[in-house]
Amino acid sequence: MLSDRRRMVLAALIEEYVANAAPVGSRTLTERYHLGVSPATVRNDLSALEDAGYITQPHTSAGRIPTDSGYRAFVDELLSSGLASEETPHKEIVDELRRNARELDMLMDSTSAALSRMTDCLAVVMAPSLIGSHLRQLSLISLTNRRALIVLVAEDGQVFNRQISFPEDVPSNELADIQNLFNDIFVGKTSAEIKGHFDAKTIDALRDPLAALILEELVDLLSEQVHLRTHRDGMSALLRKPEFSQASSLLPVIQMLEDDTILFNVLDQASVGDKRSMVRIGHENTAATLPGISVVASQYGRGDSSGIVAVIGPTRMDYQKVIRAVRAAQQALGDE
Repeated sequence: MLSDRRRMVLAALIEEYVANAAPVGSRTLTERYHLGVSPATVRNDLSALEDAGYITQPHTSAGRIPTDSGYRAFVDELLSSGLASEETPHKEIVDELRRNARELDMLMDSTSAALSRMTDCLAVVMAPSLIGSHLRQLSLISLTNRRALIVLVAEDGQVFNRQISFPEDVPSNELADIQNLFNDIFVGKTSAEIKGHFDAKTIDALRDPLAALILEELVDLLSEQVHLRTHRDGMSALLRKPEFSQASSLLPVIQMLEDDTILFNVLDQASVGDKRSMVRIGHENTAATLPGISVVASQYGRGDSSGIVAVIGPTRMDYQKVIRAVRAAQQALGDE
């Protein structure tokens, strides 16, 4: 258990290291921070923090840097004191995002971009799975005599579309009839219900070859969209971090972003229904290839129609700023 003074020294060291990415010495701490103790006391506190595993000395003559355990103690103090969960200072950004984004996909894009700007890290917004989202509207739009566009609008604002080709000319009034029929049958149902449960009206519709063809395309579209979709922004911010100046340290992050399965495994602990931020620091991540990465993530939305918003960066991140920014993104994405 750290004393109040040593928590203060640790917090000052982390703040200095986050700002400058260089080992921190006792002289720097006494000159730049109002610790209220002598340099000798600070040196003793640093030695004690090092012995306890909260900081380490990369070189004999260098200052100290935080360890994963040091960051964890700092973040736990932030969360327990409420400093990271106060009313967000980014309300104006939340309001602007909501005004400018008319659809959820657009909102997720703008939110990930704003979140990256706020934190100078990589921002990831995972869309809600369509599996639990109910259908609000289905449209069949004629493009040519033999081509049409299927447009699905989910209740949470997600929009999906797919082009469909016909073997022969299809009058627009026939498309309108099938559109009305399918809206009558499917509006209010989830994708799982649409794909797996056909009532008498649907069976009757299947006897019409055109309706059967469109229904097959509809089911294929739903199957594709069930998979998680992600909106990412800020890879260039990671490239500027000194921790990722070597390609070998950046490669695991790139691999994670290219494989949604790996990314989901990194973030899945945030999808447990708790609106508080999940913070995973360095070796706490389940992915063994990400020891130098920290993840701050939260769930937005409700029930089955919930997604994840996250910030990914080096362990040397400004945790207070990042946790507050993730909370702002939650609000922008509809979590009141």
